[in-house]
Amino acid sequence: MRDLLPFIRRWQGAGTPVALATVVKAWGSAPRPIGAQMAISRAGDMQGSVSGGCVEGAVYETAQEVMTSGRTQWVSFGVSNDEASAVGLTCGGTIAIFVEPLPLLTEDEAPADAPLTTLITALDGERPALLATVVEGSTLGARMTLDSSGDSVGSLGHPQLDSQVRHLTAELLPAQRSQLHSLSFDDGTTYQVFLHAHPPRQRLVVVGAVHVAIPLIQFAKSLGFYTVVIDPRTAFATAGRFPHADTLCTDWPDEALRALELDESSFVALLSHDLKLDIPALEVALRRPLRYLGALGSKKTHAKRLAALAERGFTADDTARIHNPIGLDLGGRRAEEIAIAIIAEMVAVDHGRQP
Repeated sequence: MRDLLPFIRRWQGAGTPVALATVVKAWGSAPRPIGAQMAISRAGDMQGSVSGGCVEGAVYETAQEVMTSGRTQWVSFGVSNDEASAVGLTCGGTIAIFVEPLPLLTEDEAPADAPLTTLITALDGERPALLATVVEGSTLGARMTLDSSGDSVGSLGHPQLDSQVRHLTAELLPAQRSQLHSLSFDDGTTYQVFLHAHPPRQRLVVVGAVHVAIPLIQFAKSLGFYTVVIDPRTAFATAGRFPHADTLCTDWPDEALRALELDESSFVALLSHDLKLDIPALEVALRRPLRYLGALGSKKTHAKRLAALAERGFTADDTARIHNPIGLDLGGRRAEEIAIAIIAEMVAVDHGRQP
């Protein structure tokens, strides 16, 4: 939803109703993952995607109906459906999409709906949050937003349901996973709840403003990363060399990494292959729950790193987290090719495919 917010704010700020379509379940070779979203305005504008293009037309029509009626709809498309062929879903997958009208924004650009207000505040502040929405059940459309501390805003309309969602959030939010859950209770009520995890924007922190870092930052920006380059050598870490970087830092790597408060949304790439920079950086990075940690350098260089870290009390299990040689083995040797190999490995790790 983060990427859609500027468009939603602009459309609704002009008084135009908006509907939000979210993929809440996917089977087989569905073209878009769970949590993919598309915003549709009453005026016919669209942003985002729920299928890579093959069912967007049908979802657009559903969104217009939703904005007219004010009632949410759940629509499914699959290869076995006659409608699937009509809309172009021939890839063999099946997707379920929840389409809901969004409340209009107030003058200060905060939605009237409190859970959405809380979610947007978290997104703007780059803090993790989970939005739970009832997509089937007697309280259809009810929302609750929860953060990593367990605090919540809103209710799904059933005390036991709220309690179960808090328990599930403790598992899903740190793992940055979204899921559809079916929950039943002794009073005979049954609910389908979509738990949509919204982690902070992913960050790539590069230690070592070397030549490979330049295309790596460019590629990371195209994937939506917030990018940070750290190098105490002021001749290297310059805006002229890194015009695409969000932050340039010339502090010593350990000081800079501590200040960044690295978390599960952070990727760190050590590119200097200089132990004076690498070891202080690794002492901090290895103590953080990073999404990815890689280090450029030969086996001989990495062996020196491991020996230095062992002297500082790190175990073999600790240092096994370091990807070295960094990047997938694509065979390239140019800076751009090495950067592609690194970003490809990061994507693989991010999607649970350990190289």
